Amino acid sequence: MEINNIPVVTREQMIEVDRLMVEEYGITLLQMMENAGRNLARLSGEMLDGVIKGKRIAVLCGGGNNGGGGMAAARHLVNWGADVQIATALPTEKLKDAPAHQLRTLHALGVHVSGDFPTGNFDLMIDALIGYGLRGAPRGNISRWIQKANRSAIPILSLDIPSGLDADTGVPLGDCIRADATLTLALPKVGMREDGASKYLGALYIGDISVPLRLLREMGIEMAHLFISSPIMKCH
Repeated sequence: MEINNIPVVTREQMIEVDRLMVEEYGITLLQMMENAGRNLARLSGEMLDGVIKGKRIAVLCGGGNNGGGGMAAARHLVNWGADVQIATALPTEKLKDAPAHQLRTLHALGVHVSGDFPTGNFDLMIDALIGYGLRGAPRGNISRWIQKANRSAIPILSLDIPSGLDADTGVPLGDCIRADATLTLALPKVGMREDGASKYLGALYIGDISVPLRLLREMGIEMAHLFISSPIMKCH
């Protein structure tokens, strides 16, 4: 389906969707994160031609909820037999509550999480550094990791939006991941419709995180049942 045939949301609308899911519908952030992570892991498998076991995958995580989604995906990929290297661009003590929860689960499973950019040969790199809430240029370690990822020549799959891309304008705010594919969550962000955004997004997919259609309709967003046949739908 073409993105022009699907409703898009602004940054502020998506913030409101997330708020209503938690406060009005009792769908917790961890529930949303689990859905995002499982769908991200599933799309990773599709990018690896359906073969996950034995594949080498690097997962770059930020300190926010986008990073938590990356960690959830990493857990599934480990369970499915991949050789996964997970790295956090921020010190672990600076993680928000939900990603910190994901990190504790990984540690309980005996999965090592590094603070250094992954090195070596990988079949896929997952970008879970920054989500749709970005308002300024990436800085520090995250900026450096974006540069390294783009230089790596490894296929990149971004979670929700390529790190560094503005969700409302589709324009990079500084260093920006150039993804081979992007799994945006719930609905595309309005900036993804802009012509210049495609070279950062790569192939665009939408992942179901169980946003109730009733919630969207209450916000004036009319959407069909996108995920009847699959929790992942390709836009272009």
